[in-house]
Amino acid sequence: MRIVISSGHGKYVRGASGLIDEVDEARKVVHEIRERLIIAGHDCIEFHDDTSTTQSENLNTIVNYHNSQDRDFDVSVHFNAYMYTEGARGTEVLYITQETVAEKVAAAIAEAGGLINRGAKKRSDLYFLNGTDEPAILIEVCFVDATVDVQQYQIYFEEICQAIADCASAPEDYDDSVLRCHGKVSWFGGPEDMGVTPSEGLAFLYEVDDKPEVFLDEQPKGTTGLARRLDPDTYYVALRWDYDQFPKEMLAGDRMALIRAPKTGREFRAHPADWGPHVDTGRVADISLGLMEALGIDTDDEVEITYPAGSK
Repeated sequence: MRIVISSGHGKYVRGASGLIDEVDEARKVVHEIRERLIIAGHDCIEFHDDTSTTQSENLNTIVNYHNSQDRDFDVSVHFNAYMYTEGARGTEVLYITQETVAEKVAAAIAEAGGLINRGAKKRSDLYFLNGTDEPAILIEVCFVDATVDVQQYQIYFEEICQAIADCASAPEDYDDSVLRCHGKVSWFGGPEDMGVTPSEGLAFLYEVDDKPEVFLDEQPKGTTGLARRLDPDTYYVALRWDYDQFPKEMLAGDRMALIRAPKTGREFRAHPADWGPHVDTGRVADISLGLMEALGIDTDDEVEITYPAGSK
């Protein structure tokens, strides 16, 4: 999935402030959720408004940024406020069309953080929900002026962020039988790939006969692993596949991925061949050197990927 997640308000247009500050905390939550979504294989962009000086400008800046991105789902993170209490008030998620997702996210936050579940609430008066042109939710994590809320949020910060990442990546009507992602790319595999050890294998291809069309006829001298035996002139791709969604058996089969380079407009089909790259690279995929050359791109250029190829 492609998700854009932003923090509410902005650097110069502050939100609620109490025991904690809404803008500061929302930025922490957004960043943490993004990291967890990327690890799970999603394409996620975070945004924080550091320029606006008025509320109107702030709302327009956030919504315009979301709408400028190619994505499937929009998420806005806020913190609520009412008046100081030593007690608890809880979490809620606001929506216009995404009732089921909002209910799941609210329940997950409440369970993960030991917070009161105020539930999903339909709101047709919010600029973010009205202005974004993809399915969207607005999360009110907890109340900044409720002592118990703040304590629970601080204790269970990581659990709350994981709960949001788990639930917010499944909007209603999203077709999870198709993977679509885009981002930076590099190359891997073959005798010249010194980034893998001579004995390194592949994630779901265990022998040459599993997919002979992507391998060299002979094992390169001084190597034993399949990663170095990949034929760099063939077209293959590694992604951070979700094996629950796309089982290894499926990836080892004959379904191809479509790889497109926006820079050149060229596109080619490629065989799934491995899991990767590591999230720390900041890249969404690794492809064969031959495919990179055919696309007319270099390392850290962007690609768009659809799997299985031909899916709309």
